Amino acid sequence: MFSLRRAARPAPVVEPSRFQPRDLFSEALAGILQRPVRTVFTMLGTVLGVGAFTAILGLTATISGQISTDFTVLSATQVTVKDVGDAQQAATGQTLYDFPANADQVVGGLNGVVHAGVRWPVFRSAPELSARPDAPADQQVQLNVYAASPGYLQAVDPTLRAGVLYNGFHDARRMRVAVLGKAAAAQLGITGLGAQPAVFVDGVAYTVVGILGDSGREPDNLLGVLIPDRTALELYGPPHSDSPASMLIETRLGAAQLIARQAPVALRPDDAALLQAVPPPDPHALRDTVAGNLNSLFLLLAGLTLAIGAVGIANTTLVAVMERVGEIGLRRSVGARPRHIAGQFLAETTVLGTIGGLIGTALGVAAVLGVALFHHWTAVLDPAATLPAPLIGTLCGFAAGAYPAVRAARIEPLEALRR
Repeated sequence: MFSLRRAARPAPVVEPSRFQPRDLFSEALAGILQRPVRTVFTMLGTVLGVGAFTAILGLTATISGQISTDFTVLSATQVTVKDVGDAQQAATGQTLYDFPANADQVVGGLNGVVHAGVRWPVFRSAPELSARPDAPADQQVQLNVYAASPGYLQAVDPTLRAGVLYNGFHDARRMRVAVLGKAAAAQLGITGLGAQPAVFVDGVAYTVVGILGDSGREPDNLLGVLIPDRTALELYGPPHSDSPASMLIETRLGAAQLIARQAPVALRPDDAALLQAVPPPDPHALRDTVAGNLNSLFLLLAGLTLAIGAVGIANTTLVAVMERVGEIGLRRSVGARPRHIAGQFLAETTVLGTIGGLIGTALGVAAVLGVALFHHWTAVLDPAATLPAPLIGTLCGFAAGAYPAVRAARIEPLEALRR
């Protein structure tokens, strides 16, 4: 006997759902292109944030280089020597003047010195000055009067508007001459030297021989009156301890630190501790400080812009998830898994962030080049900061899409198809 048995059919093999990277990218791109206007506004925050980040780093590097150049020209060639005097003299408020009479010549003889001179305020408070001996009180002005040696006038890097600077001849003969700053001359009503004007300080006349148009160092000279130091010593005595004398030294590049060590000894070999030299700060340290302060401030603003852009991407993507619930349910019903749905939305936000990062980097570089060309500067763009900038947009888009992607992955297909 034969028994007829139906042959058992093998169980059907269900192929697992797969989502290739190529399919993921194409779906993300299709989702982005479906709503171009929304896509543009979604990317705007990332574009601004990455653009600000790139422009800030480039501009701070460019500006710091410019500051460093200007600093090297003036401040790096300047040494100041202060008269610190004896502690007992300073405590009692006595007058003190520890610079020798030939201080300009002593320091000027050091190798590396261009010009050097001494200055101090003549009066403890600004006196009343006028351009006429009989000027009424309402035509008198209060201006600082400084005793300055001829070498000091040269060391401030002066620009003359009119006349000349007084020199060693005037100083040696205690002549009553004066050089005015342009602001002081304007307040006194002195516009030129054709009429041989004079300035009256407590009734004492000083012939104006020159007017400063600019002062590269110590610009407070522009609002003051400078008279020869020996004239001031003869008429008013040495400086008071409240406003001691100081020496300004202009050096050649690279010589400032050496001159700062040599000047007190050269001026007072008997007691160099009476004088204190102040060398210029390190230009590299100044540049790093300026760059660090600017970077800290503006990078904070760039970070806030990026955060706003990320919130915008997250909000727009979350709205898109709610709008595409039916599409999500259909994909789930034909075999798409939660991770595929999450990957699709995460890919969309990541692509948006990457495109925004690329556009922002290009705009930031263009801004740096435009500013540098306008000001005739040398643009400084660090590849280590510029090239990774688009990655910031990518990370921003990825982080912004994390929550909406998880929200989309949790939607049940049956619930989605009922809506």
